[in-house]
Amino acid sequence: MISQPTFLCVASPENQFHRRLPMKRLTIMVPVYNEQDVIPLFYSRIRRVIETLSHHYHVDLLFLNNASTDGTLDKIASVREDFANTYVISLSRNVGYQRSLECGLRNAKGDLFVFIDVDCEDPPEMILQFIEKHEQGYDIVFGERVDREEPETIKAARKAFYRILQKVADEDIILDMAEFSLFTAEVRDALVQENTSFPFVRSSISRVGFRRTAIPFKRDKRIAGETHYNLLGMTVFAVAGILSASTLPLRLPLYTLPFMLVGLVVFGALYVVTASPWFALAAAVLAIGHMATSVAFIALYVGRTYKNGLMRPNAFIDRRSSMLQPDPVPQDKTPTPPLIAPALP
Repeated sequence: MISQPTFLCVASPENQFHRRLPMKRLTIMVPVYNEQDVIPLFYSRIRRVIETLSHHYHVDLLFLNNASTDGTLDKIASVREDFANTYVISLSRNVGYQRSLECGLRNAKGDLFVFIDVDCEDPPEMILQFIEKHEQGYDIVFGERVDREEPETIKAARKAFYRILQKVADEDIILDMAEFSLFTAEVRDALVQENTSFPFVRSSISRVGFRRTAIPFKRDKRIAGETHYNLLGMTVFAVAGILSASTLPLRLPLYTLPFMLVGLVVFGALYVVTASPWFALAAAVLAIGHMATSVAFIALYVGRTYKNGLMRPNAFIDRRSSMLQPDPVPQDKTPTPPLIAPALP
């Protein structure tokens, strides 16, 4: 459902008449999982951003709690005591980072939305730059990660992955883009039209189009706590990204078929000339390997298609531990008096 803008009564300095002007509702969505040590430090920084924006925007802080098992909810409650526009969507189980973002998209209310990680690797202060770009007319403003504090090998692997993904993707993929972004309600409504069991939000944001711009930045170190991503998690994430954005693995066996046939001919000729059983075995291994790889790729996509066909929800909200945003105040339908009083006869 498209959220309606909240409205603020603004006095005109020229006369006693008033008009109702829309005050846009900005919802900052923050996914969290076992981040009790990080939330107070994050809030100390995001609070200054909220205070700066509060004169022109109605700001909500919405935590997406991915079934945390530590004191994360208690820390969120402490934040709410200081900032009343703090809300939380708690999921009934840990569904992963991407699915929690999708749940936030489907349930958040507002005119503008921001995704930001709680660990402050994406600096909260950049939201002010996002707003500035939005006010210039952009529908999507995102952070472009030009550098980050991590080992050079992992940094090189990340760059290679995104460049490979851009080459093999069926549609446009923005390099070095992540979920750290600001987008309008129109963009959000386009994003939630996708029904997939395997959401990949950064790819979806690239795919929907609209007017967009990037702000380059260097990603900071995690402010506290330990990361939930390891090498295995990064690998799974990379595979999921390729499967979500590209059908090349399905076509790859066809592209490699000529090379496989040439190999069979060569091994067959060598077997005839030398009568060595090793060449026959090599030919059999090549043919079976090509066939097995083809079936494996097909199975991956068929499995994903089957899951999508079930149309199961990706997440369920635990309302006992959630505090959802209230509905927006509807626009007053009464006629708006003019700013300038009509001349009396």
